[in-house]
Amino acid sequence: MLDNSVVIVTGATRGIGRAAARAFAREGARVVVTGRDNGRLRVVSDELAAMGRDVLPVRADVRNETDVKGTVDEVMARWGRIDILVNNAAVVTHFRWAPRWSSIRDMQRTFWDGVMDTNLGGTFLCTKYVLPHMQACRSGHIVNLHGGGNVRTVGTCAYAVSKEAIRTFTRYVAEEERPWNVCVVALSPGGIIATEDTPEDMRSHLRGAEAMESWFILAAGAGMELSGQLVHVKDGRLVVRA
Repeated sequence: MLDNSVVIVTGATRGIGRAAARAFAREGARVVVTGRDNGRLRVVSDELAAMGRDVLPVRADVRNETDVKGTVDEVMARWGRIDILVNNAAVVTHFRWAPRWSSIRDMQRTFWDGVMDTNLGGTFLCTKYVLPHMQACRSGHIVNLHGGGNVRTVGTCAYAVSKEAIRTFTRYVAEEERPWNVCVVALSPGGIIATEDTPEDMRSHLRGAEAMESWFILAAGAGMELSGQLVHVKDGRLVVRA
């Protein structure tokens, strides 16, 4: 159980982030949900509150350093600690039911920058601002979402590059934070996850986001021997992915 632990989940208004928020609430945590859509934030916040949990919805853009710092300051003012950060917010639109991203040859620099600023930059900013508070407690867990794409599918490059960069980011930050007992892992879904935006005719062929709920609890309890690793869940336990 995670009774009274304070968890921040970015990109919590839909899909995997929403599933993570539900999982932590179910385990008794106090959950901070962030996103850019006020309407969706209210829906998720009401959902968690109906479970009898303390929830703090914060409209924030992970690309914006002022937003990120303000979110962390608000959490500290309310609860005085941050135990777990889930860096989930990401731009993901290359799946086969969504409009294809262009090839690198045709991609606008502004589009590339938007993917990197959200996926990698957001992970950097949120990690940067929670770390001092985790260090002060000499404990904490940071879970960074990994992902990939078929190398033969045009349009996956920007997303996959951002996620591979997050894997490297995880490895290096883990070593920086080891003296403070802060565990940093990258969590791989191991395939495409169906979300609210997935067409009905495809959902029966894919795992739903709810399948990952228990994964976040496991990742948030990972031992320091796993810090810096890319992990997956197999047979109900965390395993290291090559």
